[in-house]
Amino acid sequence: MVGAGTAPDDPAAARGIARRAQSDIYRAGISGARPAVPTEPAALEEAARAALSTEAYAYIAGGAGSERTVAANRAAFARWQVWPRPLRDVSVRDLGTRFLGLDRPTPLLLAPLGVMELAHADADLAVARAAAAMGVPVVLSNQASVPMERVAAAAPDGARLFQLYWSASDELNASLLRRAEASGAEAIVITLDTHLLGWRTRDLDLGFLPFTRGMGIAQYTSDPVFRDLVRVRAGSAPSGTTVRVTPKTIAAGISIARNGAAITGTRSLRENLRSPLPRVAVETFLDVFSTPALIWDDLAKARSWTTLPLILKGVVHPDDAARAVDEGIDGVWVSNHGGRQIDQSVPTLDVLPAIVERVAGRVPVIFDSGVRGGADVFIALALGATMVALGRPYAYGLGIAGEAGVREVIRDVLAELDITLGLAGLTAVRDVDASALRPTTGS
Repeated sequence: MVGAGTAPDDPAAARGIARRAQSDIYRAGISGARPAVPTEPAALEEAARAALSTEAYAYIAGGAGSERTVAANRAAFARWQVWPRPLRDVSVRDLGTRFLGLDRPTPLLLAPLGVMELAHADADLAVARAAAAMGVPVVLSNQASVPMERVAAAAPDGARLFQLYWSASDELNASLLRRAEASGAEAIVITLDTHLLGWRTRDLDLGFLPFTRGMGIAQYTSDPVFRDLVRVRAGSAPSGTTVRVTPKTIAAGISIARNGAAITGTRSLRENLRSPLPRVAVETFLDVFSTPALIWDDLAKARSWTTLPLILKGVVHPDDAARAVDEGIDGVWVSNHGGRQIDQSVPTLDVLPAIVERVAGRVPVIFDSGVRGGADVFIALALGATMVALGRPYAYGLGIAGEAGVREVIRDVLAELDITLGLAGLTAVRDVDASALRPTTGS
């Protein structure tokens, strides 16, 4: 059995964990043991709702506007059915695939999720260790709660990619990419669809944005370029902004001070409360986080900042996918940010086949948004995805049971994928295509 914080001894190890999952759960049940997290997706979310604070659950689970895109992402999967073919020998099954020039034990990725300290104190460290234990690459968020170097040290054998939110400061962008490459990232995932923050009604109704509390900005406060920006801002005239002092104001100030240790160089809460630097760091972050002026021509700069492969995340139009390939981009990630950016946006599964057709196998196509279980992964693979990324479910697992919860969520998704593969009459992920599906009647 692969333990936490270690990578599988061989590519078959992660597949073996998934294949044994059902048997292990039932055998443990004889003595009264139960899984650490629910295996059914809706129950998993409900358990996370009970475990998390109101603000944390809203931030992780919420979508844009009336959340029609979140619902549409799920409805898109309902338009497809797996078409089983029995009487085939499926006793030996292979979940392996090839991605970025390497053989991978499974086609699963962990999507970049920010501010995981909302779910658990171990945050990205727990996620990275769990992913490494299961042989699944993790895409480390630009909005992580832990600097990328600490994550790399916590799971040195795990596969990692780094996700960049294109900042208004090119010097900062370059620094982040240099650090990502130095810390062992295999590729850079440039997220395109957050140049403006979506209208997230759950967060708005609570008046809660974690970054204003100094949360989820560890990649920035650990960056030398960002620190210089903070020092310059701290030396300028104060803005004069005032806030009403309430218990929540005080709590927010304490949160900012605690998260400001990387800027001040001290872990003393008293000193950080007295220092203006943590507050200035938050203000600086809010100023430079993104730029709505980002255009295609700007992407060429990334080639001078890193030698790593570049993947564009947030592609939902076939023309954009084709242009990305023509521009020399190394991968296309079909995503609508899990419905968190635009209300009533295009469901990603609906556009996946057209994007796959336009890309025509020239670069890998990664898919996310709406994925909740192994059958969803199977459907996305059948429609042409090279890799499938899991998002909210692993955050729910983290909130319920920490690192063990993330491991179990990954295990459950892979186990269902493996079982679906075999029951569909197939023995290898590489053989999954549209012939394994049929449209739902009346769709």
